[in-house]
Amino acid sequence: MSNNPFATEEMAAGYATSRPPVHPLVLEQAWCAMDLPRPVRRALDVGCGAGASTKALAGFAQRCIGLEPAAAMLRLAPRIAPDAAFAVGAAEHLPIRNGSIDVMTAAGSLNYVNLDLFFPEAVRVLAPHGVLIVYDFSAGKSFRNTTALDDWFSRFTNRYPMPVNEARELNPDILRRLGLRVRHSQQFEIGIVLSRAFYLDYMMTETNVASAVRSGTPYSSIRSWCAETLAEVWGDEEREVLFRGYFACV
Repeated sequence: MSNNPFATEEMAAGYATSRPPVHPLVLEQAWCAMDLPRPVRRALDVGCGAGASTKALAGFAQRCIGLEPAAAMLRLAPRIAPDAAFAVGAAEHLPIRNGSIDVMTAAGSLNYVNLDLFFPEAVRVLAPHGVLIVYDFSAGKSFRNTTALDDWFSRFTNRYPMPVNEARELNPDILRRLGLRVRHSQQFEIGIVLSRAFYLDYMMTETNVASAVRSGTPYSSIRSWCAETLAEVWGDEEREVLFRGYFACV
């Protein structure tokens, strides 16, 4: 069994259908901050998962390419982003020709790669005035004016702990310390209105759920606990959930 928490059919299906649409809102902020033309000619999404982050590039680029090392994640990608091209491949060895990419995006994926190998590859495939947009955001775990969802999320992760992984911390300051020229960086807080049913499906895509299932906890019991306890804090109305993160244009 793969140690990659994303390399399962269940995780791929969840990422394809049950992740909030944060990516296009982040890209909108980054595009405006850099005053990039719209659309650019060609964009590459590194570590694209099931294709949601690649789909977000529609309208920002004429040609979108998604690259993902976990083949299972790509099985649904053509359905999610039918106008994009997808390939299995590693960030450290980009199967892209020199100088052919105008914008490269990496949404939470560089935390898992060898940066000493990746950055020379990024320089190789980017066009002379190309931009690398690195961004990431935490799980949506907060309502705007109450700590009720934060408290629930703490209970959720205490009951089903997040797995130990080899992800490195990454943020604009770390990118600068690595010697990169960060042309613009920004922290963001994005609010998205979600139903309780969607949020439940979204939580079931979190890596702690995948880890608990691999350890023998039935998926149905995790979902049942989440559904019951979420009802106590959510109610029947749609609620705004906050997503916090950063982007850095390199």
